[in-house]
Amino acid sequence: MILGLDCIFSHGKTFLYPANSYHKFLTVTLGVSDALRYNAKMEFEIIGDIKHPETFARGSGIRELPRLRKIHGQGLWRKRKGFATVRLQDGTIREAEIHWYEASGIGKREFKIKRYIDTQP
Repeated sequence: MILGLDCIFSHGKTFLYPANSYHKFLTVTLGVSDALRYNAKMEFEIIGDIKHPETFARGSGIRELPRLRKIHGQGLWRKRKGFATVRLQDGTIREAEIHWYEASGIGKREFKIKRYIDTQP
């Protein structure tokens, strides 16, 4: 959320958002680093396998556990991280550290890019 707005950002795209209750609009353009800083939703595709996956939280150690169970169902939830090659919406291919939630019988959910590990192309 930025400026009190619930927004979805995309790399290099410009979107219109309600600026106040009078339905005026605010134009916001953000790059990838800005979108990551504001924890905005970015769509991307994982290319190939996730390398070096590891679990760093499980069960009650996950702050989002009640929300995960409500949305995706009961399960033995784990928060995991790994490295993968990703394709961003603009077609750029980058190496990134990604985080996601995973549960037995439910699968992997809610991937997000935490940081890029390659140099900017």
